[in-house]
Amino acid sequence: MRKAFICPTKYVQGEDEILNLGYFVKTFGTSALLIAHPDDVARVKEKLDATAEKFQVTFVESGFKGECSRQEVARLQEVAKENGCSCTIGLGGGKAIDTAKCVAMGDALIICPTIAATDAPTSHSAVLYTPEGAFDDYAYFKQSPSVVLIDTTVIANAPTRFLVSGMGDALSTYFEARATSKSYSNVNAGLPCGFREGLCGEAKGTNTALALAELCYQTLLADGEKAKFSSDCNQVTPALENIIEANILLSGLGFESGGLAGAHAIHDGLTILEGTHKYFHGEKVAFGTIVQLVLENAPEEELYEVLDFCIRIGLPVCLADIGVDSLTQEELMQVAEKSCIPEESIYSMPFPVAPKSVAAAIITADAIGSAYKAE
Repeated sequence: MRKAFICPTKYVQGEDEILNLGYFVKTFGTSALLIAHPDDVARVKEKLDATAEKFQVTFVESGFKGECSRQEVARLQEVAKENGCSCTIGLGGGKAIDTAKCVAMGDALIICPTIAATDAPTSHSAVLYTPEGAFDDYAYFKQSPSVVLIDTTVIANAPTRFLVSGMGDALSTYFEARATSKSYSNVNAGLPCGFREGLCGEAKGTNTALALAELCYQTLLADGEKAKFSSDCNQVTPALENIIEANILLSGLGFESGGLAGAHAIHDGLTILEGTHKYFHGEKVAFGTIVQLVLENAPEEELYEVLDFCIRIGLPVCLADIGVDSLTQEELMQVAEKSCIPEESIYSMPFPVAPKSVAAAIITADAIGSAYKAE
């Protein structure tokens, strides 16, 4: 059996860690293309200036336009070439990070997330959009980032909703990896580099990835609520540090090398409902996790443990919590059918899945979550 595991070359997390960014740039050369939204640059400008001076490196501002499109990637690659940049930095949220991955194409890449809202920073994949913001394609690269650098002080000062959303994304990691393991489905870690066309990599998850995914879940239960309060107070505490690690590193390794299954596919289906558009990825994934547990008839104790966690930290447990106050039968089936398109991860569940069973699980999960919330 062919198995695969992929991870960043180096992961570093700590308070004021951006002050050491210049050191990592120096391992590649003396200049870096900085891909970041102007607001994110402004948040850490003093640290960037300080590390540039200390390590005698230059950050080439890219004028990032905010969308990870093929056109923007090509423009930024030309900027890097014209300025002789020795590495690429993706600083900020998901779009800047994914754009940096595409520009670097798997070489000399430093990722500096300023929020802990998703598990994307450690992965070797990115999502491409059109310049207008519509989905285009997935891209996979030969390796994960060279360095993932986490400044916990910056994340502690970001809005708490980002951290909570990251916990929603991380919440699915163990349950999806468990399902993928039981079904012997393929994982993203086996995919070769390139865009979707011609991908042929097949590999199963490792025991290591499943163990990391389980640790991710255990960490959420142990420290999630305490970390939320720390974030509310803009303070770095051991609990917040543990949750940042769970949201970014444990969940990142867990999803990519352990596998995705029902929760993320159901998230994708829910995105066709307009009411969900103002909610973050992790918020919708949290409800998708509850739906997956209903779909697989998970033990009642496990289901209610997840529901209790979500309510304690403010994650959605029912459709109304993600902006869906009413749902027709036709809309429900559209969501279920979108969740079950051939390329979706829902087929990593260890039993046959059809739109009808997904629709039933969505309605039942909504009823259970609504009732539990009302208690």
